[in-house]
Amino acid sequence: MPNYLVAQSELPEEREARRESAGKSAGETYRATLQQLVPGARIKIASPADADARRYTPAQISDYDAVFLTGSPMHVYHETPEVDRQLDFMRCVFASGVPSFGSCAGLQVAVAAAGGKVRKMPERMEAGIARRICATPAGRAHPLLQGRPASWDAPAVHGDEVEDLPPGATLLASNGVTRVQAAEVRCDRGVFWGVQYHPELALGEIAAALLRQAASLVEAGLAHDEDAVRAYARDIYALHRQPDDRALQWRLGIDAELAEERKRRREIINFLRHVPALGHRLIMSQPNPYGCKLD
Repeated sequence: MPNYLVAQSELPEEREARRESAGKSAGETYRATLQQLVPGARIKIASPADADARRYTPAQISDYDAVFLTGSPMHVYHETPEVDRQLDFMRCVFASGVPSFGSCAGLQVAVAAAGGKVRKMPERMEAGIARRICATPAGRAHPLLQGRPASWDAPAVHGDEVEDLPPGATLLASNGVTRVQAAEVRCDRGVFWGVQYHPELALGEIAAALLRQAASLVEAGLAHDEDAVRAYARDIYALHRQPDDRALQWRLGIDAELAEERKRRREIINFLRHVPALGHRLIMSQPNPYGCKLD
């Protein structure tokens, strides 16, 4: 069975805060998602930004079949030891040749490690639902977005964004809020596929994130007051409990691409299907190496 490394950039106190509100750290969420998609996979969680974290070499990373980078509150444009350690780790991932995937801050880490630029969003946050994401011409032909319709919505919570992609990167999807919603980054020996949104998250985790950041959402002008944030979060949590509730879907203005877990995870599923073709070594030979869980 495959061997995966999940790299979370949350710091210890951030991991604890997320466990208190959502039940899992970002790395634990990724591990649970991967365990559902690939039963029996060996999955290790690393925390490269921590001061006492293990320092991986490219040779050590090459023992894994794929690396996953989680979201986090990290601002990669800040020059801090934590950011430096996270970027050094990602450069080792690229040097190893192991294919990697990331969401939200994971995309930003890969972009910055490869020489691109990340910034604080100049106008507002994107929180709750990223609306009307559309593939670029390159994205329509790219396997990361295989199966996505012409336009789709996805779970999202971020106040930073990619400003400039690095050399050798390909823009795959955009929307009216954030130009880089999906991208492929090639650097050194590695290939990274990433999205600014969160295909790994359950809708209940999105609701918990909105509640954690209620004051910031009001400050950003996304809601008039924290009561409005709580009401919105309640609707998203209700959809988590009842994804087939058409009245909830109508009220939130979404469809099955966001409501159904399998469709929400489409980019991760597509990445897993293509890991053997992207990777430094073939782990299995079947066209769909992980069986019906990815169908």
